[in-house]
Amino acid sequence: MTSPRAPHPSRPAATAPGSAAAGGSALAPGVAAGGLIPAHAGGAAAARGLPAARGGVGPGSGLGRRELLRGGAALFGAGFGGSLLLGCEGKSGAARAERAAQELAAAQREAARAGDLAGVRLEFAARPAIDGAGATVRRLFPHPQLQHLDPFVLLDDFRVSEPAGFPMHPHRGFEAFTYMTAGAFAHEDTLGNASVIDAGGTQRFASGRGAYHSEMPAAPGSNDGLQLWVNLPRARKAMTPEYQGEGAGGQPRTRDGAVDVRQVAGRGAASQLHTPVDYVDATWVAPGSWWRTLEGGWNAVVYVLRGPVQLQGRELAEGRVAVLTAGRAELVGGAGARVAWIAGKPHGEPIRHRGPFVD
Repeated sequence: MTSPRAPHPSRPAATAPGSAAAGGSALAPGVAAGGLIPAHAGGAAAARGLPAARGGVGPGSGLGRRELLRGGAALFGAGFGGSLLLGCEGKSGAARAERAAQELAAAQREAARAGDLAGVRLEFAARPAIDGAGATVRRLFPHPQLQHLDPFVLLDDFRVSEPAGFPMHPHRGFEAFTYMTAGAFAHEDTLGNASVIDAGGTQRFASGRGAYHSEMPAAPGSNDGLQLWVNLPRARKAMTPEYQGEGAGGQPRTRDGAVDVRQVAGRGAASQLHTPVDYVDATWVAPGSWWRTLEGGWNAVVYVLRGPVQLQGRELAEGRVAVLTAGRAELVGGAGARVAWIAGKPHGEPIRHRGPFVD
């Protein structure tokens, strides 16, 4: 995806006051590397010494650690400075509520260690946006409720028809991974690569120290897919850029009960990123349930491409996003339902996202 008036990747962009290059921090106040803190809770969480991961496009706060976000009570405790004032109960009621929140969080951490059921940290709707040269996208994040999700920087669900698209533009510091769900995309870059990827195929563009590429529709009608930006670890930020295009045959497909499971990246897929990921496209061919496990220490989102589906008993409509805690997740859908499961192992490093660059 593109950004207007982007500087050349080999030259640093102008720095704003308070940016890392200007001697300040590229992260929002109270934000450090780690997990996830909702925007409304970032300041309180930082005051309590909780780690967070938020770099971002413009100011904002982070989202908090899994241990904090597991219980609704714990979340509200962080959001209101560590205490809950319930009606007229006063300090004693607040203390009881805080103890209950702590006990709930501890019990849920224990359940996660025992490999019990996953939970839902956060749920929201992807937002419509225009990117590139008139391309229509639904942006999952950056979002007011979720700036980034380490190691993931950005996730778009795009619908592109000619003459719209993503003409030549620069990137640096991350991998842009595109998965086509309908139509086709033509990729060209300044490394000399040119390829057309049809539905079911993927394009991986590791921008490293900087390069230009374009992504344009290559089939009549709507050309649809998901583009995921995955942060490169600090040690690989200056790597030589590289490109990998894979057809639909590069993704292993299995039948898991009522669900057709396509492994888009990671776990035996042809596309292997510089970050461990588990990326799955799951389509229900008949009504039924599907289980997937999120490893401890990993972050994951479930995105509903066609719905509704139920996640741990919670109904999610098309276009809804759920952020998970570790454990086993059950998804229930009818014939035709479809979700993307995207999990990754965090780097534990700041995500400094500035337009087309992640430094």
